[in-house]
Amino acid sequence: MRIGIMMRSADEAGGIGVYARNIVEELLKLDQKNQYILFYKSDKHFGRYKEFANCREILLAGKNKAIWDQFTIPSAARREKIDLIFNPKFTVPLFTKCKTMMVVHGADWFVPPYDEVYTTLDNFYIKRVMPLYFKKADYISSVSDYSTDGFVKAFPWCKNKIKTIYFGPNKIFKPVTDTQVLADVRKKYNLPDKFILSVIRYDRGARNTRKNFKGMAEAFALYRKMGGKEKFVVVGRDCDLYAKEYDLKSLGIEKDVIYTGLVPQIDLPAFYSLARLYLYTTIIEAFPIPTTEAMACGCPIVTSNGTGLAELTHGVSRAVDPLDSEAIAEAMKIVLDDEKLQQEMRDKGFERSRIFSWPKCAQETLQIFEKLVAEG
Repeated sequence: MRIGIMMRSADEAGGIGVYARNIVEELLKLDQKNQYILFYKSDKHFGRYKEFANCREILLAGKNKAIWDQFTIPSAARREKIDLIFNPKFTVPLFTKCKTMMVVHGADWFVPPYDEVYTTLDNFYIKRVMPLYFKKADYISSVSDYSTDGFVKAFPWCKNKIKTIYFGPNKIFKPVTDTQVLADVRKKYNLPDKFILSVIRYDRGARNTRKNFKGMAEAFALYRKMGGKEKFVVVGRDCDLYAKEYDLKSLGIEKDVIYTGLVPQIDLPAFYSLARLYLYTTIIEAFPIPTTEAMACGCPIVTSNGTGLAELTHGVSRAVDPLDSEAIAEAMKIVLDDEKLQQEMRDKGFERSRIFSWPKCAQETLQIFEKLVAEG
């Protein structure tokens, strides 16, 4: 087979970018039989996979995303005699004779009341174009059952061509025990001795109620009033903007919240290993990859009791109503006051994290590629 992969999403800093970069690497390592042609929209990651003999990278520069997806890619696919086009994010070319497969990372636009989180323009656009992509795609990979179920409810006719395929954290995510590495990361980011961690970027693409920073900040303030001594370390792109959006001074925690900004993945395992607790009570998540990273690193988790958060951390986390700040604070205190419970959560997290695997994700994805092309 000649498999063309749309690499536009590889440029993204969030979870979808992590997915795109990792699935390609795992497919190239796993599959030595087929040829992979990687189509880039920018040169940000161009050349990333040059060591793989079964891969060729092509730069197709362009400004407009829709034109690149719908015209540039089909044209390049014809020239390269591609058998199957794979997009790690949401869209497929509507005018191509190739087999097509895409990955969907959440059905929030179609699941009330979560659809209200997005702007009217976002909802208007997605609800009109997504059905077109679903009808055109020969197969759809979904990152969680929450995502799969949401789309099947929205488009019942797609249930026979959509499947949940979990992915996982990068292999670097494991407990860091080297005291020098931990000390270096603590010094580099000026981390306090004891802290609660959240990896939560500032989301410009949706109303920020989605990330529930306000709820977590209020819960942290309540926890501090209960006698908690930990600081709150917030990691993520533009996360300091939350300080401007919410009045932390009135909550009495202005000096207790530390923003690091975007942290390179290589340093994140040390963050999870140093943290006493991972707090992630966001409102909507299809596949909250930081929770899988926390599990793999042995960090106890307090998270939400719905969407993909409850699904991925089932039996591992302390799951609460994300809209109830008092419940979040109480859960934090229960976990942080009980060392035996913390160890139980670590052990269960290590066990559950084994189901979230990049090699397994690549194997299941490749099986679909082969099935689609064999069907002709």
